[in-house]
Amino acid sequence: MKWIYLSLAILFEVAGTTSMKFSQGLTKPVPSILMFVFYSLAFSILSLALKKLEVGTAYAIWSGVGTALIVSIGIMFFDEVFTIRKIMFIGLIIVGVIGLNMSGTAH
Repeated sequence: MKWIYLSLAILFEVAGTTSMKFSQGLTKPVPSILMFVFYSLAFSILSLALKKLEVGTAYAIWSGVGTALIVSIGIMFFDEVFTIRKIMFIGLIIVGVIGLNMSGTAH
């Protein structure tokens, strides 16, 4: 269940960040409200995952996977620049997250 909570927290964080982009500096009401709703859900669900996961590992996964997803969304939907270097560094983030996860203690 802890991994489901962490996955949901990541998805809500990504939805919150995407809503932030759509809010255009909090000038559009619906995306602005959605941003606060999604971030509230993300942090609430993350706190449930932290009951069973190490905080360092959970946060690294949460932020690393979230970052990789947001970069992908930016490239696909917001016409952000796609470069091999950008993809390479996202890969390094993912490798780091996997390494942290593998180095954690078993429960």
